[in-house]
Amino acid sequence: MPLHEEVSALMRAVAADVVLPRYRTLAAGEVMTKSAGEVVTVVDREAELRLHDGLAALGLGARILGEEAAEADPALLDDVGKGLVWLIDPLDGTANFASGRGPFGMMIALVDNGSPVAGWMLDPLTDRLCHAARGMGARCNGMLVRARATGSARPRAALGTHFLTADRRARVHARADQHLDVVPVPRCAAESYPRLVFGQDDVALFQRILPWDHAAGALFVTEAGGKATHWDGTPWRVGGPGIGVLAAASPWQWEVAAQVLLHPAAGLIEADRLAA
Repeated sequence: MPLHEEVSALMRAVAADVVLPRYRTLAAGEVMTKSAGEVVTVVDREAELRLHDGLAALGLGARILGEEAAEADPALLDDVGKGLVWLIDPLDGTANFASGRGPFGMMIALVDNGSPVAGWMLDPLTDRLCHAARGMGARCNGMLVRARATGSARPRAALGTHFLTADRRARVHARADQHLDVVPVPRCAAESYPRLVFGQDDVALFQRILPWDHAAGALFVTEAGGKATHWDGTPWRVGGPGIGVLAAASPWQWEVAAQVLLHPAAGLIEADRLAA
């Protein structure tokens, strides 16, 4: 069985066995505070263990790094941009899941020296599985897909600014509201990236760059014909010096969004770094 089919089958099995049976059935003690504004559930941890074991059984010899393991031991992130690494986000959109609503998803990526070579994003509620392999295009449930714009008069932009300070958030939105059609974020990267491909959003902005949140999605968007970079315009990669993520359904929409969101007036990055 090809690698992409093995990983897809693993994810669907874990979704069926671990994730969906606990959807809207979590007990109070099965939802814990992870950090300020973030929660984790028993499902996150159980799913990660199952996915870890399944990936190890594939025998690639790659290092395996899951979100919850890294939360418990941040040292696991050391040298994440070196060598062959599996990245696991066992339950992206945990807050949505814990509240009994979608979207939420599962993400896996295979990264080689910081560059994503393959990625998978599963929506357990719809069984939508997005997959991309470097240089081989993007697929949804096995069918090749190409990114398409929303057709909105102004680019539809989902801005993940909730981790910014209040004053920086206000600056970003004040500028964005002048030029973009700002829409709510799904609080789930496994949903944000597909929306850029399927004509639901044109632009997505993220501040945090935890590797498991973006490796699969950035590859999916770029292989579908879109563009995903750090805020300074450099290609997105794991373990590099870049900050933030700006992704768009097409290169020209990325340019439009960059002129708005990465302008010094937005306050996201320093003017001298933008000029460089």
